[in-house]
Amino acid sequence: MHTRVLTGITTTGTPHLGNYVGAIRPAIQASRDPNVDAFYFMADYHALIKSDDPDRVEASRLMITASWLAAGLDPDRTTFYRQSDVPEVPELTWLLTCVTSKGMLNRAHAYKAAVDRNIENQEDADAGVTAGLYMYPVLMAADILAFNANKVPVGRDQIQHIEMARDIAQRFNHTYGRDFFVLPEALIEEQVATLPGLDGRKMSKSYDNTIPLFEGGPKALREAIMKIVTDSRAPGEAKDTDDSALFTIYKAFASPAETAAFADALHGGLAWGDAKQVLFERVDAEVGPMRERYNALMARPEQMEDILLAGAAKARAIAGPLVETLREAVGLRSARRTPKTAEAVTPAPVVAKAKPPRIASFRDTDGSFRVRLFAADGEELLLSVPFADPKAAGALRQALSTMGGTNAIVEAKEGRLVLSVDGQVVATGSESSDDSALPRLRASLDALAAATAEEAAAKAAHAGQGA
Repeated sequence: MHTRVLTGITTTGTPHLGNYVGAIRPAIQASRDPNVDAFYFMADYHALIKSDDPDRVEASRLMITASWLAAGLDPDRTTFYRQSDVPEVPELTWLLTCVTSKGMLNRAHAYKAAVDRNIENQEDADAGVTAGLYMYPVLMAADILAFNANKVPVGRDQIQHIEMARDIAQRFNHTYGRDFFVLPEALIEEQVATLPGLDGRKMSKSYDNTIPLFEGGPKALREAIMKIVTDSRAPGEAKDTDDSALFTIYKAFASPAETAAFADALHGGLAWGDAKQVLFERVDAEVGPMRERYNALMARPEQMEDILLAGAAKARAIAGPLVETLREAVGLRSARRTPKTAEAVTPAPVVAKAKPPRIASFRDTDGSFRVRLFAADGEELLLSVPFADPKAAGALRQALSTMGGTNAIVEAKEGRLVLSVDGQVVATGSESSDDSALPRLRASLDALAAATAEEAAAKAAHAGQGA
């Protein structure tokens, strides 16, 4: 089953070595799984909650974008965008706000921690607490639900936010009578590495103990590594690797064989200064080539802008139709479609509902049976393989009408989109090099599934009235 995984990256700082090992590298590796539909976004609206320095936010957006691209994120395989380039997110935030209980937000960890600090300092409970901090969980829910993400990788301290997103989604679905939203699940990655910083504590900007990833070049990287705190054991004395920040960092970059050799050298009395040089060379061997790509990207911010805007277009192709459906659901409908009063002398012209994508079955010249999927504008999106049995073609037709874009297993092969069901290729798209083809197909499948569900609900309601 195709899984949509979404990750947000707050744009308030400069990426360091701990960010790379703990978040960037594993996320990029995960994005290469063909069964994963990966979404990565610059959470710049979230950054405004934590920072009121516009220059810092602007610089961080560029540095983080360049870092992820330089580290190997493929914007063609993933949906990589800025939160602020998707206006459906703040609109959805408000729609969700209107079904979110204040009591639930009162229990949010970040808000409670701020209140507890104020009370401990004998200040007003809400001193310094902004509405942005208070509403943070709703914005995060909108980030997730706008794309009906199945999985959201988070640390244990963020599990509550995923639970809140599920609760908000359930409330909306219940209030408006349809399952508009998939209920997301927290993806806890227990094996994600946590690098120690210069002083042995967790590497963190708040501790001022970080090692830069790209900024400052190899000189800054080496200078930081040379500041790693070690014990006082002299050259020739055996070193303890079990409680060594330096060794832990080395292990995060080295192969098992390299790690074993380095441990033997430390146990054999390698001087700490020499060990730090070995660490620098090993880290720079991995980071150096990426640094060159990073510097090239930072020198051409317009290239990153193009990539992010293209990613936003892919994201909006999914979020846009969903939010439009939600607007209809909550009553924000066009007056042209719904006359205001029955007493109106001249009813307002009714605009026909937008046609959903459609499926057509046909018999080929060789007698086999096939299925075509067309977009709402009539463009052919998929053509099935030939079936000898018309029931098999009918089963595929039924599957296409209900699977939705999230569950569709689609790959790009030789310039075409290929759809598989139960491990078998069942349909292919037209030859195209357009990056929008995949999100367009997924959006069409989402719209088709929604129309099918709506039609089934209407039939059920009609049957209930006639009973």
